[in-house]
Amino acid sequence: MGPVQIKDNIYWVGVLDWDIRDFHGYSTPKGTTYNSYLVIDEKITLFDGVKRPFKNDLLESICKIVDPRRIDYLVVNHVEMDHSGSIPELVELIQPEKVVCSPMGKKTLIDHFNRDDWPFHVVETGHQLKLGKKTVSFFETRMLHWPDSMMSYLTEDRILISSDAFGEHWATSERFDDEVDSAELFSHAAKYYANILLLYSPLVQKLIAKFAQAGIEPAMIAPDHGLIWRKDVGGIVSAYGRWSRQESLKKAIVVYDTMWYATASMADAIGEGLKQEGLDFKLFDLKCNHRSDIMTEVLDASAIVIGSATINNGMMPAMADMLTYMKGLKPHGKVGGAFGSYGWSGEAVKQISDWMREMNISLVNDGLRVKFTPKKQDLEKCVEFGRQVARAALEKMESAPRTRS
Repeated sequence: MGPVQIKDNIYWVGVLDWDIRDFHGYSTPKGTTYNSYLVIDEKITLFDGVKRPFKNDLLESICKIVDPRRIDYLVVNHVEMDHSGSIPELVELIQPEKVVCSPMGKKTLIDHFNRDDWPFHVVETGHQLKLGKKTVSFFETRMLHWPDSMMSYLTEDRILISSDAFGEHWATSERFDDEVDSAELFSHAAKYYANILLLYSPLVQKLIAKFAQAGIEPAMIAPDHGLIWRKDVGGIVSAYGRWSRQESLKKAIVVYDTMWYATASMADAIGEGLKQEGLDFKLFDLKCNHRSDIMTEVLDASAIVIGSATINNGMMPAMADMLTYMKGLKPHGKVGGAFGSYGWSGEAVKQISDWMREMNISLVNDGLRVKFTPKKQDLEKCVEFGRQVARAALEKMESAPRTRS
C-alpha cells in the first residue's frame, strides 16, 4: 500500500501486516500495521521505522514522495523491534543528521544494535525540534509501555504521534477512524489496551492529566499500530480514561477448563446465580477462547469467577497459562471466586484461589469444590455461589466513588 497524506506535507508511510496472528501471546486474527510518518519541511523527518521484513515496503512508500537519502532526521519514539527492526538499515541508507530519541531510547538502541557511532540527538520532555515551519515537541512516556517510549507532537498541526498508545492491532486498507465501523474500531482498541497497557494504567492517567495541564488538545492522534484518529479523538482519550480507571460494568466473566464437563456444568450453574442477582455474565471455556480475548472482557468486568478440574494434583495447564497472563496485566478492583470438580485430591481450587489473592481479587470465600459429577444439591450450591459473587460485586460497585468519563 502506498503513502497516504494525513495533512499538508505529512504522510503515513507505514506498512500492513495482514498475516500476523500472534503478537507475543496476544491473538491478532485481523493482522496489524506498523505505522511510520514522514514530514516534509526544511528538515525532512521520518517518525519511527517498521518491522525489519517490511523495510522495503516502507522505502517504496517513501520513494513515492521523496528520495529517502534526503531525510534529515530520524525520530525513534520506541525501540521495540516491530518499530526499530529496520532502523540499522535505514540509518545506513539515509545517513541522517540526527537520530532523535529519549535518553533511554539511546541506551536501548545501543543495547540492541551495538552502534554508538550513530548521530544521536537525545531529547527529554519539554524539548523541541524545529523542522522549518513545523515544530516537534517531545514527551517521554516511560513504561508506556517500554522505558524508552516517548511521543512526538507536531505543534502547529496539533498531531500527536503517540507511539504504542491509542493504537489497535488491525490491518485495514482504510487509514482513518471515520472510514471504518466505530464499534469494531473501539473493540480493537479495548483489546489493545487490555493486553498491552492495562498494567500501566496509573501512568496512563498521569499522561492524560499532563496533557490537560499543558493545554494540549490534539486534532489528530497517529499511533504506531492501527488507524489514525481524526474524527473521534475525544472518544479514544475518554475511553483511555475509563479503561485506566478500570471502571466496571454490571458484568461477570466465568473462565474455566474442564476435563469431563463436570466443571463446565458448575460454570453454567454459577452463571445462573450471577444472573439471578442482576449481574450479566459471559462463559469462557479455555478450550475455545484465547487468553487475550478473555483479558479484553476482564477490562470492564466487576467479577471474575475461575474454575478448573484437578489434574496431577494441580489445575489444568491452560488455566495456569491464563492465570500467569492475567496476573502480569494486573487487573484491579474485581471480586470473584474459584471452583472446580475433582476425583480424589482436588488441589486446583485452592491453587486458583491463591493466584486470585495474589492479584488482589476480593474472594467471597475459599472456593467451591465438587467431587466427580455435580448432583442436584451441588448445582444448587453453585447457583448460590454465583449469587454470592454477584452480591459482592454489586455492593463494591455501589460503594465505589463516582468518576466522570
